[in-house]
Amino acid sequence: MDFKLIMMTVGVSFILAVILGPLCIPLLRRLKFGQQVRDDGPQAHLKKAGTPTMGGFIILLAFTLAFLKFSVINTDFYVLLVATLGYGLIGFLDDYIKIVFRRSLGLTAMQKLFGQLLFAGIVCALLIKMNHSTFVGIPGTSVGLDLGWFYYIFVVLMLMAISNAVNFTDGVDGLLSGSSAIAFAAFAIIALQASEISAAVCAAAMVGAVLGFLVFNAHPAKVFMGDIGSLGIGGAMAAVAILTKTELLFIIIGGVFVVEMLSVIIQVISFKTRGKRVFKMSPIHHHFELSGWSEWRVVITFWAAGIVLAGLGLWINKGL
Repeated sequence: MDFKLIMMTVGVSFILAVILGPLCIPLLRRLKFGQQVRDDGPQAHLKKAGTPTMGGFIILLAFTLAFLKFSVINTDFYVLLVATLGYGLIGFLDDYIKIVFRRSLGLTAMQKLFGQLLFAGIVCALLIKMNHSTFVGIPGTSVGLDLGWFYYIFVVLMLMAISNAVNFTDGVDGLLSGSSAIAFAAFAIIALQASEISAAVCAAAMVGAVLGFLVFNAHPAKVFMGDIGSLGIGGAMAAVAILTKTELLFIIIGGVFVVEMLSVIIQVISFKTRGKRVFKMSPIHHHFELSGWSEWRVVITFWAAGIVLAGLGLWINKGL
């Protein structure tokens, strides 16, 4: 019955996203919510300027409707909803300021930090209310550590790190949509095995929503998700990992996102300390583009890596 519920959630969310696409994309175009493209990026991206962005609204709306329909209303439900829509709201404000007020940086760093800390704090309060375990285990073993109150600092850092790592991955047509669908599918299976039904439904709703969005986001993209989509996806992924007690397993299942974030960190540290860049451009998917890879080659390679890592994560989790 639970598997049937998950498949229904995926199907309904997918259909909703496919229906919402043709309704929302022309509206975004009329509102002139067009993508701004970096001049120092791959030259092939310059032709994408003006493509409607903030399409993550399609993802979050399809996700929310499916999640409300199939999830049980409990504390887990609110944790997942706050993490997803809260971080999605931060992304929306960032996108809106960039586009409407023509401010290339959107929200300031302090404003983003405040928003991320605010919603992470609400998530922590809900976790405390439900007596969520503060034990963090090492994947594939029965070894771990009870972090006590430090666990909630860990949760805050995890929400911020994962949401930003996922955000870095959004830079090539279809890359984040496909990569997140793969990771969420793995987390849905893990959540089912752990009888975490709300987390399983959340992951399934996201699988359907991002795959439905991929119909319009695959190369050449008719719409981009913007930060509203990438930060919302990241918030949901972090919350699912927290509720399924696979906090550290995310490093494997979400390995594509981890590598993307690490490439940015390495690039910044190297340039500030040595005055040299390690990559032609970061995040690392742009490095491969500037090395002559086509967008499709980058996307398919990253999807393949995501599938292998998700499979590895499931295999390790099965040994717990």
